[in-house]
Amino acid sequence: MASEYGGFLHRRRRGRRPNLPKVSHFYIRCPNCGPRACSEFSFNGEVRPLADPDGTEEEEIFRFWMRRNANGLQRERWFHTAGCRRFVTLTRDTRTNIIVAQPGEQQPEVETHA
Repeated sequence: MASEYGGFLHRRRRGRRPNLPKVSHFYIRCPNCGPRACSEFSFNGEVRPLADPDGTEEEEIFRFWMRRNANGLQRERWFHTAGCRRFVTLTRDTRTNIIVAQPGEQQPEVETHA
């Protein structure tokens, strides 16, 4: 059986389930609102190192624009859009999508830039 979806022709296979990741939805513990679904938050990117006042312009451009895009532990900033509208910092394993350290917990040591 075929159906049109968004201009694309999709075929449905009977008896087969889509291959979805084991953790597609996770919860973030907001310090103000308590545990909330990740859909209430907006991803704001990985945490970057602080600016070096003695750094060159090239180092500053690299620090500001280049992302590590880690395959593993990554410290990230999330904005609570549907709640208290505050930023939270957490550590997430990008391979498994599991949060290793929630806001307020001891954050493991994570490499920020190579």
